[in-house]
Amino acid sequence: MNTIIGLLIIAIGSFGQSGYYVPIKKIKDWSWESLWMTLGVFAWLLFPLLGALFAIPAGHSLYEFYSTGGGDIWRSVGFGILWGIGSLTFGLSIRYLGIALGQSLALGTCSAFGTAFPALLKGENLFRGNGLILLIGICIAIAGIVILGYAGSLKSRNMPENERKKAVKDFALKKGLFIALLAGVMSACFNLGLESGASVKANLIEAGAKELLVLNPVILLVTFGGFLTNASYCLLQNYKNKTFKDYTKSSKNVWINNLLFCAFAGLLWYSQFFGLGVGQGFFEKGSVMMAFSWSILMSLNVLFSNFWGIILKEWKGSGRTTIFVLVTGLVLLIISVIFPKLMEVVLK
Repeated sequence: MNTIIGLLIIAIGSFGQSGYYVPIKKIKDWSWESLWMTLGVFAWLLFPLLGALFAIPAGHSLYEFYSTGGGDIWRSVGFGILWGIGSLTFGLSIRYLGIALGQSLALGTCSAFGTAFPALLKGENLFRGNGLILLIGICIAIAGIVILGYAGSLKSRNMPENERKKAVKDFALKKGLFIALLAGVMSACFNLGLESGASVKANLIEAGAKELLVLNPVILLVTFGGFLTNASYCLLQNYKNKTFKDYTKSSKNVWINNLLFCAFAGLLWYSQFFGLGVGQGFFEKGSVMMAFSWSILMSLNVLFSNFWGIILKEWKGSGRTTIFVLVTGLVLLIISVIFPKLMEVVLK
């Protein structure tokens, strides 16, 4: 029962994340770099800070736990900086491929590498026992990714030009595929950052913090590193494209509209990791489900992002064959989510 509750909580957070790009479509008269910078303030600073403060037990401070974290703090921030590159290119992958295909490829790749990297660094043997279960799950996810990529190729080949541009204004398959795969690999560093914050989590638990919330302060470290990367790029683009006027010359109505939708998008984005931390609290420590929880989150993000893609008619006019290939890829991702638990049951 605890496993089901954990999965449901992760799914709720995932559903929120998968739709975070929808509010962005409501932002008016701002360049991409201005909206991405503003969204980042909410998604990577304000909401993670609130989540981190919420986790601190009475009589303690956030600074107290960071000051005793040693090198783990800087490793989490460092991996966050690398993740920031993935986050930056993630936004571009959606721009060139749309919500459905862009998130599917980027998050699917992130799922595979984000699960494999920590296991390898811990010395896990991926060819025996739980390690083999992880490896098979990763392979199933990669198979789903490849099929989704093929669906995107069919979409590009079969859709009329006007339909393609209507669904995704800047659709560019080759450029989008490269950026999405790069985003996925670099985004996997987020999970490495979470794993690096183990001592912070241990200190919080020892101080009496609720185990369901102890991941929140570590999330802030990683997102702070990512914010540094994204803010540097966005401010550089503001300077290069002379778009600082977005912040200074926009009307009051535009400011209010854009701030509200950026805040909403940031909250939706952050919900995935808040849900991940709470959901993990219901998994047995050291279990395959715990080790595979990152892959579960990313796979669910892919599923829900395609749900939004269908609602936004990104696959309209693609043809029956393309839709069949798309559904096949999604089914494989669903299997990759439930595979670890099934194997645990079978092997007991």
